[in-house]
Amino acid sequence: MRFLHTADWHIGKKLHGYDLLADQKDSLAQILHLAKEEQVDAVVIAGDLYDRSVPSVEAVELLNQSLIQFNLEEELPILAISGNHDSSTRLGTGAPWYQQTNFHLVTDLSEAFAPVTMGDTQFFLLPYFEPIAARLYFDEPLMTISDAVQRVVEEFVKLFDPTKKQVLVTHFFIAGGLRTESETPIEVGGLNSVPSELLQAFDYVALGHLHSKNALKKGSLRYSGSPLKFSLSELNDQKGVWIVDTEQAEIEPTFHPLKPLRDIRQMEASFAELIDPAFYQTVEREHFWQIQLTDRAVIPNMMNQLREIYPNILTVERVNGHESQTIQRLKKREQQPQKLVHTFFEEITGEELTKNQENWLQEGLQAALDTEKRDG
Repeated sequence: MRFLHTADWHIGKKLHGYDLLADQKDSLAQILHLAKEEQVDAVVIAGDLYDRSVPSVEAVELLNQSLIQFNLEEELPILAISGNHDSSTRLGTGAPWYQQTNFHLVTDLSEAFAPVTMGDTQFFLLPYFEPIAARLYFDEPLMTISDAVQRVVEEFVKLFDPTKKQVLVTHFFIAGGLRTESETPIEVGGLNSVPSELLQAFDYVALGHLHSKNALKKGSLRYSGSPLKFSLSELNDQKGVWIVDTEQAEIEPTFHPLKPLRDIRQMEASFAELIDPAFYQTVEREHFWQIQLTDRAVIPNMMNQLREIYPNILTVERVNGHESQTIQRLKKREQQPQKLVHTFFEEITGEELTKNQENWLQEGLQAALDTEKRDG
């Protein structure tokens, strides 16, 4: 059979405060179009459908609308699990009825031991869970997620049909994976890291959690990555989905890129260039911009002026040694803390401290000195 592997939709997520619902709606429409164009037999969603456990009304509406289009209107089977951002209870509401339309949603560990068979493939849907869930289910002292997943896989292997391919759909941090800034860490000291060796029994492992398709490439293990860029660290990352054909002796998925409605982009220029119509009329200003400013001087009301032209600015950074100069001043804070605060405030706001602010600063510095003397 042929299926589409996606994950980490994070519906409802914001980027530096900017609403992404329109961008997410567009990316999901592209995924649906690709699924139809490639004539897939199913769509796999490996967790984190929502960005938070209690999503906004608008996020719920978008997910519901999208799933209706995928599953009811286009009659595409869906195989989905909950991720660490989802509320398994909320997301799983209604799941028993969904199966009537080939929508298989697993949000609890206890539901994972009934593989879904489609065509020549058994799908094992393993949602994100904490070690305590495995301890309670097996009544065994499973203290780490590594131990728990190993125990789960042992049970899965007992259910393998030797005449079928086996695909695992799950949502964990696999040891050796590379993070981006937009992922929420779910392990402490390696507690929730899963060794890739534990998953070698499967012909393909459809992973969610890490937001880059390049986060891990170990044999049959693949992260789909998120459909959109969710942080500046993903600036140069190509987003998309995998198309997987199980009829191959060794499964080699093919990556299909998605085109963002608004991309994250970077440019370096002077302030004069940025506000010059001859310059900005050649720029796709609706995208999200990381601007590297070449000016050294303080520019009053800089951000407001730039946002009038570039409405989706993520950050503005100084180049040409500004950062190194700031670092040098920070190193001298013990010798001249008051002057340092004055300089920093002026560079950020373009204004001087008021009399009240000056008094607050003096009181705060004196309190810090008194504490240091008392504790020293």
